[in-house]
Amino acid sequence: MKKEIINYTFIIIGCALMAFGVVAFLNPNDIATGGTGGLAIVFNRVFNISIGALFAIINIPLLLVSIKYLGKYFAIKSTIAILTISLFIDALSFVGLMPMSDKPLLATLYGSVCIGLGIGLIFKGGGSAGGGTIIARIVTSKTSLKTGTVILFLDSIVIIASGIVFNNVELALWSMIGIYTTSKMIDLVLTGKPNERIVHISSSNDLEHMGTLINEKIGVNGTLVKGKNLSLTEKKHIIFVTVPANRLNSLEQLIYAEDTTAKMIVMEASQLLGSKFIK
Repeated sequence: MKKEIINYTFIIIGCALMAFGVVAFLNPNDIATGGTGGLAIVFNRVFNISIGALFAIINIPLLLVSIKYLGKYFAIKSTIAILTISLFIDALSFVGLMPMSDKPLLATLYGSVCIGLGIGLIFKGGGSAGGGTIIARIVTSKTSLKTGTVILFLDSIVIIASGIVFNNVELALWSMIGIYTTSKMIDLVLTGKPNERIVHISSSNDLEHMGTLINEKIGVNGTLVKGKNLSLTEKKHIIFVTVPANRLNSLEQLIYAEDTTAKMIVMEASQLLGSKFIK
């Protein structure tokens, strides 16, 4: 029960952030966000129907699809999220919320940050904000693609269409920047800001002593592997370790103080799952 309360809290806060981004930043500046939110903004100009109502109407067929592919539980949460977003958008419009900025750059960035944070929180709560996010959940459940990447592709198609309807290429370009920002914010909320680095250390020399020093002085654990090079003519020793970014320089100094022939490869750890990597 406690977990579900937290999940629905995430969803409600996410819905409020999305609605605020649309009403306070994007819609007043004719900048369409991606997915069904963008379609609702475009259709609002064509049919003069409220954005909230259009947002709900557009998502009904997609919700039916989500029931088939993702289950009733996900569809229920998504329905709640979509209706809440629609109500928040129309409520903020009804009370006459003033635009926070009339500058395209500020409106695009801040509006997209709000929407990205909102979608990310809704995902954390186990729901969807409709449109491209529903399709993204289906695709990511079947493939290894990131949610933000799928949304970026789908939203790009919507933004191109909005540029044609508005007959304004510049607004479409601003919108493209916006959906890119949104996708990055979604990934940031879902996976967190990467603070660790994956380091591979290889050498022809024995690295057991170096591994002990890394554990004692840097304070991390890792894995030591012994093998041969691809031509099978030389022994190779490899250490795999995950290190906080602020300890990377100390690790580099330790390695080259012990073995000047060692090679060091550093990669960003975008997501760490399972038991803790850092001791």
